[in-house]
Amino acid sequence: MMNGVLFIALLVVWQEKSDGGDPTVLPQANAAHSTSTLVEHSSPLSTLGTKQRLNYEQWVTLLGDEISTMAAKNPDHLTILLGDSLSLWFPTELLPGRRVWMNQGISGEKTYSLLDRLHLLDVADVDTIFLMIGINDLIWGQSDQQVLANYRDIMDYLATRHPNTQIVVQSILPHGAETATWESRSLLLELPNERIREMNRSLEDIAQDYGAYYLELYPIFSTGEGKLRPDLTTDGLHLNREGYLVWRAAISLYSQLELP
Repeated sequence: MMNGVLFIALLVVWQEKSDGGDPTVLPQANAAHSTSTLVEHSSPLSTLGTKQRLNYEQWVTLLGDEISTMAAKNPDHLTILLGDSLSLWFPTELLPGRRVWMNQGISGEKTYSLLDRLHLLDVADVDTIFLMIGINDLIWGQSDQQVLANYRDIMDYLATRHPNTQIVVQSILPHGAETATWESRSLLLELPNERIREMNRSLEDIAQDYGAYYLELYPIFSTGEGKLRPDLTTDGLHLNREGYLVWRAAISLYSQLELP
């Protein structure tokens, strides 16, 4: 399946270029400090002004308000992007069709803080959750054991409170290692990509244990050396538009092949 995902993802990127699409690099994600980054069309962020700085608690409150508003509409096929800045910066116009998408990502999010805000989803009838979380834990010093324990707690909560929701566990993406220009590049150099691959193998096992789906993205984002492909990133950690096109194609194909 992954060979098919890779082929279609690359085809989509090629088509975007040939059609005159703009592969402009997106700004580096630092969304916890910018009100212009939440990609949900109905976001109340516009009322705060583009220069307003939000702390983490304000972001959580804002996302809680958004999910409550959406829950009142009770749309069919409500689908949540759940995670950190990689999910947060997913361009709205690139999200696959036939679903009502809500972006519930927060920049800098870690497994333990995500766990603390999962209750916000309880007001809604969620069809599918695409979950990607863990890279910030690894970058900032959490042990593999603690990350996996937190991940199991996340899955426990979702399985208990949202038993009819399809959970898609997405693998953690590689980073650019020595080619990265991210401001905390030194921390990336202390995190071997092999450790991320090992973590992904454990996440696949966790998904299987909970009867969830697993979407392996690592191969289509990595070079032959296992690093994040330089043509898909802004800084060796975050994605540019072409990176999101590849991700969009993978989600779209996976949804068609795997999700009912």
